Amino acid sequence: MAVGTNTGAKAEVPGLSGAPLIGSLVDLKTDSLGTYLRARHQHGDVVRITAGPPGLRAELYCVFSAEGVQQVLASESANFRKDNLFYQEIRDSFGNGLLTSQDEDYLRQRRLVQPLFTPRRVDSYAGAVAAETEAALADWPQAGEGVVDVSEAMAHLALRAVARILFGTDVDATVDVVHRCFPVVTDYVLRRGYSPVSVPRTWPTPSNKRAAAALDELYAVCDQIIAERRDAAPEGGGGDGADGPAPAQDLLSLLASARSTGDAEFAATELRDQVLVFLLAGHETTATSLAFALHLLALHPEEQTRAREEISRVLGDRTPEAADVDRLPYLTQVLKEAMRLYPAAPVIGRRAVAATEVGGHTVPAGADVILAPWVTHRHPRYWPDPDRFDPDRFTPEAEAARPRYAWFPFGGGPRACIGQRFSMLESVIALAMILRSYEFEAVDTEIPVGAGITLRTKGPSRCRVRRLDG
Repeated sequence: MAVGTNTGAKAEVPGLSGAPLIGSLVDLKTDSLGTYLRARHQHGDVVRITAGPPGLRAELYCVFSAEGVQQVLASESANFRKDNLFYQEIRDSFGNGLLTSQDEDYLRQRRLVQPLFTPRRVDSYAGAVAAETEAALADWPQAGEGVVDVSEAMAHLALRAVARILFGTDVDATVDVVHRCFPVVTDYVLRRGYSPVSVPRTWPTPSNKRAAAALDELYAVCDQIIAERRDAAPEGGGGDGADGPAPAQDLLSLLASARSTGDAEFAATELRDQVLVFLLAGHETTATSLAFALHLLALHPEEQTRAREEISRVLGDRTPEAADVDRLPYLTQVLKEAMRLYPAAPVIGRRAVAATEVGGHTVPAGADVILAPWVTHRHPRYWPDPDRFDPDRFTPEAEAARPRYAWFPFGGGPRACIGQRFSMLESVIALAMILRSYEFEAVDTEIPVGAGITLRTKGPSRCRVRRLDG
């Protein structure tokens, strides 16, 4: 079947049933991930969901098949833009960085940032990740048994790691501000992004004032460090040298001096936008992957033992390096399976420019389009017994047998996450060091989750840990 834009009339998109006046508004607010799963189960791979009262009603066109996802993110990506209300709210709070920018802004930013994410450059941060992991483990029980909330612990570790790589030695003050202010701002973005009516940000409501104060504090700490780095940055210096690995510089220094052919450097506010996006995307996504990998291994002791045996065989007692990531294939499979079951970005939104045929149905021009890794990653067409934890789904042979977009925790196409190599490097190194030191048993066997800007836990994810090496 051919796919493409402006294809004429196709089968009507089936709609998910909802309440008479407000449609699925309550379902989406209380359990959006469950609502998307139910939509696919009842109606297939392209489903329309309506939410809100007449006059304020939103229509969401959900695409759940791997083939449809590929069309939206890759083969026809120009027709599906980040123009919806949710992305605008992120822009208004976190700036117009790589996550939200479009068109020439995005292309220019990508050209400037790309040299900082080459394999050689990313691999140079392995030592910082290992050092922060070792420091984090020092706060865990040093003998006998104890209980650790792995979601909280991995959020702390991932934030310190990305802050160290961004800011070098200026970690403590930055981490404190981000830890306090990010939840205020992300909650604010979510409320406004999913509300049919939002008051202007300039109105002196309690919510607006709290968010403005948190943003002012975030901006201030970023602007101060950026000014110091920009004053100290050498000319040039954005890319790797030809004679060896990149020098050990923090990422902000490299961003401050980044230039590419025909492009000016980042303006100060643009630099802050990139920093805020890297802080947001760089710590919440990795923290989610690590926390759920540990949670799943705590529930599956055989897989935990298998991963630990690989770590012991490959690393022994030495500190892991970037080259070790490829030497730990089973541990990598564990992480990929955790990202399948608990994708850090469980929902991705776009807006259609032109009417487009997707899966035999017409998605109209201007429609809000929803992709849900949470659903596609559980699609029984690609994942037999989809709720079962099975790292062997990600052997090279199994991956080659599946459609490319059956698994897309880092998005895809021209807007794929620029930091995915760093995320995998950080996750494998940290997980290897943690599992080498501790054995895990789940205390909380069920962890309720919901969709925020990233996947959110709605309760603790505690594990009983036992020290293995002391």
